[in-house]
Amino acid sequence: MFSKEERDAIYKVIYTRRDIRSFLPKPIEEDVIQRILEAAHHAPSVGFMQPWSYILISSSEIKEQLAWAADKERRALAIHYEGERETKFLSLKVEGLKEAPLTICVTCDPTRGGSHVLGRNSIPETDALSTACSIQNMWLAACAEGLAMGWVSFYKKNDVRDILDIPPHVDPLALLSVGYTDTYPDKPILEKADWEKRSDLDNLIFEDQWGRKSS
Repeated sequence: MFSKEERDAIYKVIYTRRDIRSFLPKPIEEDVIQRILEAAHHAPSVGFMQPWSYILISSSEIKEQLAWAADKERRALAIHYEGERETKFLSLKVEGLKEAPLTICVTCDPTRGGSHVLGRNSIPETDALSTACSIQNMWLAACAEGLAMGWVSFYKKNDVRDILDIPPHVDPLALLSVGYTDTYPDKPILEKADWEKRSDLDNLIFEDQWGRKSS
């Protein structure tokens, strides 16, 4: 189906993609934005429910409000850490929300498709899981386009709902800062900061039953 070069390219994007916190003010071309949104919209979704929507935010005023919501939650979460780990946590940047020329809020509508969506009746979380697939598609497409993307994942949903006027039943699952950068690390930021190391894949693979390793 694909040539070796095409296959190698997708793996290169997967291994190169990073969560970025520093951005340049350079604007993003409209056709590039459209392509990464098309990639996001072509993600798989359980029952083909397509529960996602995308709010494109370029207003400096609104980005300031979102950065405030993220910083407020970051400081609240810091109480769970002590000493060096607290210092490292508080050093995590939320300024990317203000620096990046574009922020995308990805939402999930659990009512999309009605009350009987194939697969979601058995596992309700599949709407959020499907939206996560959309985010991953967007992230890989952005990397392939030479763009950086950062996922801000700490905020109160109601804060973001209020700022962006999102209906109460719709979940704002991700705030994604998008832009160009001159700081693209060779390893994940948290790994470089000694927050955590990548797990050994061999320890995560079982055969037939949980915990059973191959002989």
